[in-house]
Amino acid sequence: MSFALELVGYYSRNRRFSLRKAVVVLLSVTLLFTAGCAKRPPASDPQALAAYLEANDPLEPMNRAIFSFNQGFDDILLEPAARFYRQFGPPDIRKGISNFVNNWREPVTFVNDVLQGESTRAGTTLTRFVINSTFGLLGILDTATYWGIEHHSEDFGETFAVWGFSEGPYIMMPFLGPSTARDFSGFVVDFFFDPVSLWLSHEGWTEVRYGRLALRGLIYREENLETLDDLGKSSTDFYATIRSAYRQIRAYDINNGVLDINADDDLFDEDFDDEDY
Repeated sequence: MSFALELVGYYSRNRRFSLRKAVVVLLSVTLLFTAGCAKRPPASDPQALAAYLEANDPLEPMNRAIFSFNQGFDDILLEPAARFYRQFGPPDIRKGISNFVNNWREPVTFVNDVLQGESTRAGTTLTRFVINSTFGLLGILDTATYWGIEHHSEDFGETFAVWGFSEGPYIMMPFLGPSTARDFSGFVVDFFFDPVSLWLSHEGWTEVRYGRLALRGLIYREENLETLDDLGKSSTDFYATIRSAYRQIRAYDINNGVLDINADDDLFDEDFDDEDY
């Protein structure tokens, strides 16, 4: 919690970050850590206590309520929009849009590569961005991958992990989906200090700034229509399954794909990370 307060304090001192936004972030974090806590099992029930600690989900009652809200939002708006997008968007057009969105996330990846001390990966990211922004027509074409320069993504939640911050409790965010205290803090940093977002804000294109986030969510949902459908049908507890899958994917991302994770657990596409669903 003290880390969140320091983070909000830093934002509020930044001229580009209004006091109102700082208060919203602070209130959000406060609510997340004070509302709807699950009761810790007593030490006399070691099996239940072990399961409680492994889940690391002290806010589970509130998280489940938010998860239900997100499912309603998905049923009413997001999934139908994703199916409409797939049905009426030609595959080549959808691929071009996805490439474009990914390309303009490369500056975030580059900054986090540098902050993690990954000089080789930072060079790869910078090279991809230059190639795709020029030869790839601003990123519509993924020319870099065609030339053998593979894509990877990084975010500030991963950077915090590399720096040694613990993940904190599991959090289900409204609209954004599964997260942790560490990843949510990273998401806030990425969103407000994304070089492209800062430029858009400077130019007064606030709607475009938020539209990028919404478009990433739509693309992610379309790419995972079948995966999420099958997962929902096969899970006896969809909430717990999503929680487990999210943590496995984040561990895989943080370790740059070196973990030995069973292919059956690779439930989602990697182009759009956890914060987007």
